[in-house]
Formats: sequence, C-alpha cells, structure tokens
Amino acid sequence: MRWHDLLGIVLQNLQRHRSRVFLTTLGVVIGCCSVVIMISMGIGMKEAQKQMLAQMGDLTLIQVSPLSQGKKAAQLTDQTIELFRQLDHVEAASAKLTSDAVELQLVTQNDQRYRSEYISIIGLSKEALPALGYQAKEGKPLLSAPFSILGGRYFAYSFTDSLRPESSNRIDLFSALYKEEKGSLPEPFFDPMKTPLTLTVISSDGHPLFTQKITVSGILEEDHGKYETFDGILMDIKDLQQLLDKANPGKSKKNTYTQAIVKVRGIEDVAAVEQKITHMGFRTSSMESIRKPMEKEAQQKQMMLGGLGAISLFVAALGIMNTMIMSITERTREIGIMKALGCRVRDIRTIFLTEAGLIGLLGGIIGCFLSLILSFLMNLTAAHQPGLLNQFQETPWIENTPAALSIIPFWLLLFAIVFSVLIGILSGFYPANRAVKISALEAIKSE
Repeated sequence: MRWHDLLGIVLQNLQRHRSRVFLTTLGVVIGCCSVVIMISMGIGMKEAQKQMLAQMGDLTLIQVSPLSQGKKAAQLTDQTIELFRQLDHVEAASAKLTSDAVELQLVTQNDQRYRSEYISIIGLSKEALPALGYQAKEGKPLLSAPFSILGGRYFAYSFTDSLRPESSNRIDLFSALYKEEKGSLPEPFFDPMKTPLTLTVISSDGHPLFTQKITVSGILEEDHGKYETFDGILMDIKDLQQLLDKANPGKSKKNTYTQAIVKVRGIEDVAAVEQKITHMGFRTSSMESIRKPMEKEAQQKQMMLGGLGAISLFVAALGIMNTMIMSITERTREIGIMKALGCRVRDIRTIFLTEAGLIGLLGGIIGCFLSLILSFLMNLTAAHQPGLLNQFQETPWIENTPAALSIIPFWLLLFAIVFSVLIGILSGFYPANRAVKISALEAIKSE
C-alpha cells in the first residue's frame, strides 16, 4: 500500500470519530501545556538566580589570600601572581594593595576648597584592569599616566565644601540615591575629570608628611562586587606601593601582598582554578560557593516541575491508548476485510501508529501555542506585580529588568512537540499489535 493511501485512510478514520479524537487531543494539549509551562517556570527561576548572582559580583573572580603569616607559609609575591596567570583558564591576575595602613586626604589643587578626609585607595595592576571587568562611566578605565586614579561612580560626593557651614558642607548622597528614581542626582561640588587634585599623606600625630599631585583618568561604573567602584579610588599598584614606602620607610615589605585577584575565563572553570590555587597553599573565595548550591536547587525544582507536567502527559497517553483500543473494537470487520484483500500486517500496524502519532502531533502543536499565550500572560502579570515574581522565585529585588516568571526557549517547544508525538506512538503500540493479531476470518464474521 502506498504512503498516500495509508495517509488517506488515517485521516478518514480520524475524521469519522471527531468527538472522540477531539477529547483525546485535548488531553494531550493539557499534558503538553503543563510540561512546557512547568519547565519554563524552572528556566525563569534559574535566570533570576543568575541575575541576582551577577549583581552580587563577578562570578569569574577569585579572591586569594595566604593561609597564615608565618615564614613557612606560602606568600603572595610577584612571582606567585605570575604563576597564577600561567594557570589554565586564567585570563588575568593581580595583587591587591590597600591604603588602610596610612591616613590620606584629597583636596582640589588650585584653591583647596573641596576636600575628602576619609578615603581608601585600592591598588591593582593597571595591565589587568581591562580583563578584571572595570568599566568607565566617564573617561577611560585605564591608568596610563603616573599617579592617575580611577574614581568610583560617587567618588566626587565624598568631598566637603570648606566655605560652607558644617551643616550644609556635604551632599547627602544616600538620601539622594533613595530619591533618585523620582529625579536625577544633584551635581557634585566640582567635576573631578576637569579638576586637578592633591593627595596628602598624614602622619600618626596628624601632621602632613608629603603631598602628591593626582589626575583622574575616569569615573568607574558601579559594580556591586567591587566596593571601590561606589565611592572609592583605584590606583596602579606600583604607584600605591611607592606612596606606602614613602609614608613608612623601612616598614613596608616589598613584593609581598596580603590579597590577590584572579580572573577566570568562564564560570565553569572557577572550581578547577580554585582547587589548583588551594593546592599551592592559599585560601580562596568566590561566588562559586553560593552559585553551586543555588544551581543545584534550581535544577531540582526544574525536575520537580517537569515531573508534575509529565504526569499530565502520561494521563493523556492513557487516553490515546483507550481511544485506539476502542477504535480497533469498532473496526474489527474492516481489519478483516483489509487482510482478506492482501493488506500487509505492517501496513495495518502503520495505520494505527500513524493515527496515534497524529493525535500526539496535533495536541503538541496546540499545547505549545497555548503555552506561549499563558507564558505571556504570566509575565505580564508578574511585570505589574514585582512582589509576586520575587516571592515565587525566592530572590531579592533585582535591578534593571527582572527575569521573567516563565521563559520558553525554542528548544523547549521543539522538545514538547517531539515528546508528544513519541507519547502518541508509544501509546498506539499495544492497540496496533492487537489489531494485527486479529484473525481475518473471525474479523469478517464479526458484526
């Protein structure tokens, strides 16, 4: 029997029992829709967690510190940092230096009207800055000139105006940030990109030791994982080391550091690089310890949601099987005539399997279409009720655009359709085998 003859018989049989086929297809639609929506909610939950972790900090950064300060303990030196750079999957590495050991003061160079007395400078290798993910809001995130700095996004708001009374000599940054959504931030007292600054190093008894002229190369974009990008200062580690050596001659330990940062190429490589650094005798910390449990939890919830949807599809499979068995009972005489006319057994099996597969295909397509509509409505509702989104996904507020409650990628739609067809075909195997075993003579005699 030719394939188009088989297809004609299949379509004729399906059309003959439209009501029964409609109800069976409806079961597949509900099952397919349940699977797609449940899995899409799991994907949305996973994306929300990714956004939350990304805003907590760079997921590919590893903080490194010595296990102890003893002479026999592994030390962070320039040679050690170079070994970190040579590790597989490492994109950049830099020692990290801070100015916490000395008291610093910044003033505007010309009139010394504006000053910042409580500042913290972070020293990093200027060659590693681009790879470490520092981005500029203004200017360039580069330290090309000696003793140039990169200021945090709100760096200029840490200055006070010496000509104003103490009650109004500072801009209340935190109150301004709280009200920022209602309007723009007030302008700082001066433009740091156009105003030269002077850095003064203060002694322990409060007297100035020496001064250093400073230029601002750029203002950094805020990054929650790098606190210096808020209102701090970033300087080339060699320049900062020079200032610290001058402030404490004979006391600083050159080329020995208490912290280092390692940038890994991909999230999936963080654990392996951390393990290698740990074996070298150092302590490490990264977002991996938070990301892994959250990712595992998201996968478990995704499997649970997908399993709930699969139960609906299994019930639909039973419906297809029941429909095909009833169809065989009603068409016993027809099967006998087909066998008597010389129809091959495999053709009869193909007819019933094709009918079951078409019911699954039709239900899968309609189910995917309805899933897209439901997903759109769910995301629309969540967009107007952000509390609902955060409550379901168990994540705190997320800046910018929040992850959707339901995300349906193309592969999920394709999987749902193929899975529905396979469910239909598998459900039709038992009825099809039952049909081919019917004796032709007995089938013709049946009424």
